[in-house]
Amino acid sequence: MAQKTPNEGLARLLREANWSATQLANAVNRVGTEVGRPTKYDQSAVSHWTSGTMPRKEARAAILEALSRRLFRPVTHAETGFPAPEGGGSPLGTVEGLVNLGRQDMDPSRRSVLGAALFSVALTIPDWPDVVGRVESFAAGKTIRIGYGDVDMVRQMTERVSELDDQFGGRHARPMAAAFLVNTVAGYLKAQAPDAVRKEMMSAASDLCYLTGYMAVDEGLHGLAQRYYLKALELAGASEDHLTYCTTLRGMSVQAVDLGHATHAMRLADAAAAASPQAGPRMRAFLAGQQAHAAAQLGNRDDSLRYMKEAEKAMEVAESQAKAFGSYDPSSLMYHLAQVQHELGDNAGAVNAMQESNKLRHSVYRRAKVRHLGLTAERQLEIGHLEAACETWDAALDEYHLVQSGRCDERMREMVTLLSRYSSNKQASAVLERARAVGVPVAA
Repeated sequence: MAQKTPNEGLARLLREANWSATQLANAVNRVGTEVGRPTKYDQSAVSHWTSGTMPRKEARAAILEALSRRLFRPVTHAETGFPAPEGGGSPLGTVEGLVNLGRQDMDPSRRSVLGAALFSVALTIPDWPDVVGRVESFAAGKTIRIGYGDVDMVRQMTERVSELDDQFGGRHARPMAAAFLVNTVAGYLKAQAPDAVRKEMMSAASDLCYLTGYMAVDEGLHGLAQRYYLKALELAGASEDHLTYCTTLRGMSVQAVDLGHATHAMRLADAAAAASPQAGPRMRAFLAGQQAHAAAQLGNRDDSLRYMKEAEKAMEVAESQAKAFGSYDPSSLMYHLAQVQHELGDNAGAVNAMQESNKLRHSVYRRAKVRHLGLTAERQLEIGHLEAACETWDAALDEYHLVQSGRCDERMREMVTLLSRYSSNKQASAVLERARAVGVPVAA
């Protein structure tokens, strides 16, 4: 029997990370939990890997991501002593890659594979100069020619999908958006058109890619969301659409901060702010609010409060001008304030800000309402207000059954976990019983 060759590359990376075998195993397990595939690796598994045993394919991806997060740089298969991934990892062009991505997302049989894709802090995010005007030259279609009417149709379709997402969640709307990207938008991106129309179409496609990525985040498909976001950045650059480029970077920062990757979230939020020096007051509030949240998660209290004040001042200016329904509004600002206060340890202040945000939110945003009511209740419970938390969870359950959202499901599962500790309380027991009735999984 051939003797195994020790994996010197993995051992070297462990030393660079200043990690023990147990610490690497725990980090790999955290990555697995993040994508809904928890593992139970321990010190012995890592010892086998460094001794030359090849980890399973899924484990190799999680090891690379765990080390990348620790070392704040991309870690490759080669330096870890693992074989290169199948296909060689050659990048696809923007349109070809978009079609490939959308086709996978349309196919129900691929959903589990897409869901296993890892959120990567080592993902290369292109700067504005790197993407502006650099989408590959398209081969013009022989029979299709597009105009502004087609651009308008794509924008209106994006608005309709966004409305469905706001009201019902993205679980069903996202595959529909993916099908539209593949069957219609990709063809338009290759069609004959004047340069001005082509730019407008790429801008519209960028906005739809961003929305589709946002819906993937809502479903907890974080690796898939990153891939859509990258396509949105490429198309925004090609069309010189600063607004969607900055909005996408900010969305990527939101995704990162919600997953607890504060350093990555701060870097993305700063990049979004730096890329839009000409931003109007509403966009400035939008970006500064996210910078405040990321800074608070990092523990940078002074920076966080400074960004929050900047967001508040910008919002005052924006609200004194034209109203912008469906954009960053006072409800969103109060949500950011609640997140900042929670990260900085002011749980009572966070509850008050969340309640104010809930009051200000427009009724069409049902998915956000359910999710944020759930967060409010969790924080009410943190400060010992069980009865108030039960009332808030009860309000969330009023509309939960109308929403198909992974993030709302997560909040309801957390509700069950937390209230199960108070099952002897009459009010808590009633909420748990109602949760069972509307389909929230409740432990026996």
